[in-house]
Amino acid sequence: MSKNDAKVRKKLKYGTSRKLNGLIFMLPWIIGFITFFAVPIKNTILYSFNKVDVGAAGGIELTFNGIQNYIDLFITEVSTTNQPIQRIFVTENASIITNLPLIVIFSLFLAILANAKYPGRGIVRVIFFLPIVLGLPLIVEWTANSTGRSMIESASGGMFGAQAVSSILLEYTFLPKSVIEFLSTVLDNIFQLFTRTGVQTLIFLAGLQSISPSHYEVAKIEGANSYETFWKVTLPMLSNVLLFAVVYTMIDLFLNSSIAEEVYNFAFAKSKIGVGSALSVVYMANVLVVLVIVLLFLKAVKVIDKD
Repeated sequence: MSKNDAKVRKKLKYGTSRKLNGLIFMLPWIIGFITFFAVPIKNTILYSFNKVDVGAAGGIELTFNGIQNYIDLFITEVSTTNQPIQRIFVTENASIITNLPLIVIFSLFLAILANAKYPGRGIVRVIFFLPIVLGLPLIVEWTANSTGRSMIESASGGMFGAQAVSSILLEYTFLPKSVIEFLSTVLDNIFQLFTRTGVQTLIFLAGLQSISPSHYEVAKIEGANSYETFWKVTLPMLSNVLLFAVVYTMIDLFLNSSIAEEVYNFAFAKSKIGVGSALSVVYMANVLVVLVIVLLFLKAVKVIDKD
């Protein structure tokens, strides 16, 4: 083997191994996407520009009508609750943008508690993560239909309920009424927000356990307190994990939004497959736009923090 061949092999080995490993890691997802999702997405886009009917000999008959399905979607069609489609998009986007930071911050807080060192930490972890292992929707439904419902109802009307907290804030603080209404809404939905933090808490916990203890030892030697250690060590080391948790939370919120139910109702309940497909395409575009905005915001915050 010549020296030039050895240099080429060495360059390929060290220059592309990281990308190659990433490609191999993503290969199962790529194969699954092409096999199970690429064709349905292509058909959805195709149906959105056609009037879809059942053919005389069976099967699907397509009649091209351009963007008429999109026009009907936002002008003539209404939701199952008799609301304009654009109002549903505005409401869902506002809800997701509002709940996203609450879920991520609460998940990080729970992960820090689960990762802290105290007696009985193992038992607390088992109790906390058992619903996630068994299936969180099942546990949530069981809790809501049994003692959990009475606890929530008593808490909502008790001393620390949303109405009581709103009255206290209005009387003893100078916060704007809009802020107090927002806090009241958060308290009303605290149980629903808590049910959406399970996977994100696991993600943050894995990230916390991957941080080398030497970083905290250096911070302690430099005289940093717990507050400074969190902002200067923990949070920067969790930047990539935070990004992943944000993306996961956004997708989870969008998948469980009322828009997904409207897509099903248009396509199957109302037999308007073309309009339902158009709603799906707009829905996917909306998800991508909101996701890009959030990622650009996180990138801007990260750049500012570096400066």
